[in-house]
Amino acid sequence: MNLKDKVAVITGGTHGIGAAIALKLAREGSLVCLIARTDQHTDIGEQIRKSGSAVEIICADLSKEQACVEAMEEVIRRHGRVDILVHSAGSAAPGSLQENARDTWYTAFDIHIHAAYHLCRTAVPVMKQGGEGAILLISSAAGLRGVRNALAYSVVKGAIPQMTRSLALELSDFNIRVNCISPGVIRTRFQDYLSPDQVKNNIENRIPLHREGTTEDVADAALMLIKNDFITGENVVIDGGMTMRIV
Repeated sequence: MNLKDKVAVITGGTHGIGAAIALKLAREGSLVCLIARTDQHTDIGEQIRKSGSAVEIICADLSKEQACVEAMEEVIRRHGRVDILVHSAGSAAPGSLQENARDTWYTAFDIHIHAAYHLCRTAVPVMKQGGEGAILLISSAAGLRGVRNALAYSVVKGAIPQMTRSLALELSDFNIRVNCISPGVIRTRFQDYLSPDQVKNNIENRIPLHREGTTEDVADAALMLIKNDFITGENVVIDGGMTMRIV
């Protein structure tokens, strides 16, 4: 896919992995539309403008069905098309079976799974009209292995690769590709809850490459998956080898 002048929608695009992907796409010449809970406390808009590309930020609470639909419809109303959709928005959902509050469980599904469903369902008809499309869903290495005290998060992230494969098959006849990335320990504000000892343990004992990943590591893979017209239904794990370990 040639990314110049494509309309790219990125959720969670004002921070972390989403912002890094948005900047990559902007530098390739895409018009970037970011959907986020707030446009405050971020400089990604200015960074994208400095790259010479246009950027828009649409504020929406993606845990709500109507907000997902209305945000995507607003992009379509403004530009008449959606070529790329990256669903990177997420939230932590800590807690074991007994510790998880009901709201924590359902909100995790709303943001990670239901939002992906509503966004795709709204964007795909327009992608079909355009004759091509690229959808990228962001999962997590936590969805590939059991994780203590993160039941809801692990379950919803585990569902995303299956959603990817099913959508990839369903949409292949329309030249719409669907792929997924499962990051491991990536240095973002999402990791700020880790203690220095936990960071040290990750680097020394859990990650074979002995470093945390960066948002740039993930964004490089995202760009490849979006641009390559012969990749669909794949889940690319970016974790420094962490999930391949037996011990």
